[in-house]
Amino acid sequence: MAPTLIDLTHPVTTGMPVYPGDPEVELRPALTTATAGVNVLALHLGSQSGTHVDAPYHVDVTWPTLDGLPLALFTGPAVVADLRGLEPRTAVTPGLLADALGRLTPGAVLLLATGWPRHWGTDRYLAHPYLTPAAAEALVAAGVRTLGVDALSIDRTPDPGPADPAVAALLADLADEHDDHGGPGGTGGPVEGGDGGLAAHRVLLGAEGGAVLAENLTDLTALLDAQAAGVPVEVSFFPLRLVAADGAPVRAVARIG
Repeated sequence: MAPTLIDLTHPVTTGMPVYPGDPEVELRPALTTATAGVNVLALHLGSQSGTHVDAPYHVDVTWPTLDGLPLALFTGPAVVADLRGLEPRTAVTPGLLADALGRLTPGAVLLLATGWPRHWGTDRYLAHPYLTPAAAEALVAAGVRTLGVDALSIDRTPDPGPADPAVAALLADLADEHDDHGGPGGTGGPVEGGDGGLAAHRVLLGAEGGAVLAENLTDLTALLDAQAAGVPVEVSFFPLRLVAADGAPVRAVARIG
């Protein structure tokens, strides 16, 4: 039976969801057959737009950039952790990853299946489960150097809050008064890790030998089904070859069988 290829990439479209504060995505005609004899798109997007990978440089200017990482980090046999059914903003602890960690082999890519692609394009997409620093440390200790997730980030994404600046300032004052450190159910402000909410990023991307994070993957159910049936799964997240970059969009593809 021939292997099956599954696209794990969100389509790149004008106005697609982005991480709060990141550049908005716009695609527009730059040239057309009617005026120039060819069709060419003009693209405006950030390095972290859509389905993408992070290089260590994303969180530390002294760490490797995208073009300094070996291609082997962007592909490999996959192990999928089933985290579906968790409540919004659930902190994923090492215990929730124990089964997946037991399946790991050298060079394996670990994928976190939260089920959150069903919320793509809605405000709820920001309320995904996220890794605790302890969970990230457990992954590094287990040898994980390539991690993918079907959500906006491996860390907690703060709620962007209300658009009205006056209301936002009032809520910020109240948050400072009652909770200096935010929390899993909070609405912005500092979060676990004390570094802008990227504690898990820093642990994984700072791993010896370099590491890669893939975020905003699409639904991973077919990969979970294949894993349960004992069918091998491989994934690839090859990025654009951007010089000295923090990350880049990818075409994420799974090969089943």
